Amino acid sequence: MSGKGLAAGTLGIAGSTIIGLASTAPLFSIAATLGYVVLAVGAQAPIAFIIAFVPMMFTAFAYRELNNALPDCGTVFTWAAKAFGPRTGWFSGWALAVAGIFVMANLAEITAIYILHLVGDGSLVENRVLVVGLGAVTIAIMTYVSMRGVELGEKVQTVLLLIQYAAMAAFVIGCLVGYFTGNAPDATPISLDWFNPMLADHSGMVQAVMLALFIYWGWDTCLALTEETKDPKKTPGRAAILSTVLLLVTYVGITLAVMMYAGVGDTGTGLANESHADDVFYGLASLAMGPLGWFLVIAVAISALSSSQTTILPTARGTFAMGIYKALPARFAKVSEKSQTPTFSTLLMGIISIAYFVGMSMVSNNVLQDSVLSIGLAIALFYGIASFACIWYFRSSLFASARNFFHRFFFPLLGGVFMAWAFVQSAIDMADPDYGNATIAGVGSTFVIGIGSLALGVVAMFAWAAFPESKPYFKKETINKDSKILAPE
Repeated sequence: MSGKGLAAGTLGIAGSTIIGLASTAPLFSIAATLGYVVLAVGAQAPIAFIIAFVPMMFTAFAYRELNNALPDCGTVFTWAAKAFGPRTGWFSGWALAVAGIFVMANLAEITAIYILHLVGDGSLVENRVLVVGLGAVTIAIMTYVSMRGVELGEKVQTVLLLIQYAAMAAFVIGCLVGYFTGNAPDATPISLDWFNPMLADHSGMVQAVMLALFIYWGWDTCLALTEETKDPKKTPGRAAILSTVLLLVTYVGITLAVMMYAGVGDTGTGLANESHADDVFYGLASLAMGPLGWFLVIAVAISALSSSQTTILPTARGTFAMGIYKALPARFAKVSEKSQTPTFSTLLMGIISIAYFVGMSMVSNNVLQDSVLSIGLAIALFYGIASFACIWYFRSSLFASARNFFHRFFFPLLGGVFMAWAFVQSAIDMADPDYGNATIAGVGSTFVIGIGSLALGVVAMFAWAAFPESKPYFKKETINKDSKILAPE
């Protein structure tokens, strides 16, 4: 073992990129988002995905530069602590964990629902006990896979991602064949207007970009595995950039094919039909793929299942790194000598995710769904912090070369400003009582849960700071701008 005791040198550029792609659940993400994007901007959906890609790419540059200098599995926690100090670092780690736990509930439910669609007549999906029970089992299985080691995880993710892309390819081919043979339900010729953002309503475009922005989230998982890759100073950063580009091609390509096949009408199979906005692929699968329609349905379940495992990986390694630097109790820093995996952090992530999913489901399914909608706040927060951390950490060399200016200052600045705007705009929107599915004290529950979960992190941080074990961290003894990356004793 080397470094922190993780499985060093396990992942290459291909494995790292696969995990980055799988973390976004590309098939599930586009299936669940495309309808709402079309409702917001109509035929300008493709340009919305392109616009949302730009700030993600700028943020990816910040991640790459920081990873090149500080290849640490704590990612934004470590970088923020070095750039801004222990409290900002701790809070960044908390935001990363909150996003991971909230999205696990969504992924578990989607996986369960699609599996039940395949084995039953649709009535099984209405049984909440069955859905929640099956969802909890999927989290448990993926937690077990994660604890077995990153090498097994890579192999599992490779198979699951191949199934996703095979299904997407078959679906796109089915749509294109239907369009060119005249069998499409609403054949719509591709137009340059689809790429003109000025033709869309301004508020609608803002909403669409916000929706599209967060389906790119997940590519940074490959950076959380930086200490388990070959050439950790270069491979994860390259994989992050490659992942975002491949996601752009995937999302825009599928959007074009589906719009050509189904159109953007608000009736029938049209993508603007509100009755199936939450999953436009489910109704189109059998039309575009015929008897193979079931393959797309099961692939969506696999997409969510795959993402649940790759969500556990960065969250567990984030808390693991916090344990290493004494930002959390020492037990978080434990590593299995056999699997070379942070066992306690991984297991705890699985247990908390199951408890949150089951607990919130028992309280109210509407509140559970609103907690999922609030994820955007945490994501915008830690992406923004990472972007600004890049600028501040490298402040002495920003203008040393043209490359430094763009990669360490200009691109991260644009990404950070956009993420700050996204956080504020999302918070304003979520506070509206009509946003989401429920209200708390007259305010949208999405806002209350999103801001409340982040505020709880401040309370937890000061509570931990009261323990003697935390003093080395908060006194900047274990981590500061000039400190080396730590390994456990």
